[in-house]
Amino acid sequence: MRIVTTLPSATEIVAALGLEPVGVSHECDYPPRAAAAPAVTRSRISEAQSASSAEIDRQVLEVAETEDGVYEIDVETLDDLEPDVIVTQGMCDVCAVDETVVADAVDRISADPEVVPTDPHSVGDVLDDLERIGRVVGREDRAAEVRADLESRIDAVRDRTADIDAADRPRVAIFDWTDPAMIAGHWTAELVDWAGGDYGLADVGERSRPREWDEIRAYDPELVVVAPCGFGLEQIARNRTDLTERDGWDELTAVGEGRVWAMDGDHYLNRPGPRLVDTLEALAPIVRPDRFDDPDSDVAVPFDDLAGPESASNASAADSRS
Repeated sequence: MRIVTTLPSATEIVAALGLEPVGVSHECDYPPRAAAAPAVTRSRISEAQSASSAEIDRQVLEVAETEDGVYEIDVETLDDLEPDVIVTQGMCDVCAVDETVVADAVDRISADPEVVPTDPHSVGDVLDDLERIGRVVGREDRAAEVRADLESRIDAVRDRTADIDAADRPRVAIFDWTDPAMIAGHWTAELVDWAGGDYGLADVGERSRPREWDEIRAYDPELVVVAPCGFGLEQIARNRTDLTERDGWDELTAVGEGRVWAMDGDHYLNRPGPRLVDTLEALAPIVRPDRFDDPDSDVAVPFDDLAGPESASNASAADSRS
C-alpha cells in the first residue's frame, strides 16, 4: 500500500504501525529515515529558521488571510507517487496542510486515494486515530498492540501520581508560543494532570490560543514549561527574551522558585502521535521531581540553562508554528 502523510504526527503513526510512507510533509523528520522520502508539501512562510517568534506569527497571520493559505501541495510530486492513502489533518491550518487543500490536490492527480483526516484534541483522540489509520492500512492488530503499550506507559505514570491531593498539585502553565503569549491546549491539560500538576488555564480539548499577559500573571504559575509549537531547544533559546523581558516575569512564583523549563515543542508536546506518551514521561519529573527521575536533556532542560541568542545564532529551527 502506497501511503502519503502530510504532517509529522501522521508519519509517526504510520511508522509505529510498521510502515513507511512513500511521501511525507516537508517537516517530517521522525523516524529519521522519513526525511529521505519525497516531500509533497511546502510552506509559504519565509526565513522561519532565523525569524523571531513575533515575525513568524506576523507572517502566519498575513498568509493565512489569503486564499492560498500557509501551505501548499506539490501536486506533480503527489501525482508521481500514485498514493493509495493520504493521511492528513483538519485540526489547524496553521500547523500543517489541511484536508481541504489535500482534497483540491487529489482532484488534480490520476490516482484516487482514500483521504484519512485526523482531528485530535485529546490523548484518547490520538489513540483512536492510531487504530482508525491501522484499519485503513491493514494493520489493525498492530495498531491494537501499539495502543495497549502506550496505555500501559500512561498508566505507569498515573499510578505514581494518583494519590496527590489537589492542594498539593503545582499550578502549571505551558507556553505554546511566546510572542504573542499562547497557552497550550488540546491534550496538554490531561498530560499535566497525569503528571501530578494542576492546569488551570485551559481545559482538556480546548484549543491553544493567545492570552493576555495579565491573565497569566494573575494565575501566577508555580511551574512554567516553554514549548513553542515548531521550536526546538535552540530556537527557544534565541527567543527566550519574549518572556524574560515581560513586565512581572521575575515576580512569577515559578521564576522565583527556579521552576521554569524549556521543552522541545517541535518533537514532543505539539505532535499528536505516539510520542505524546514520551512527552508525558518527560513532563512527569518536571512536575513531580520528588517521584520521577530527571527528563532526558535532549527533550527538556531548565530554562536558565538555555544558551543565549548570541551563542545559538547558527542553530536550526522548525519551519513554522507547526
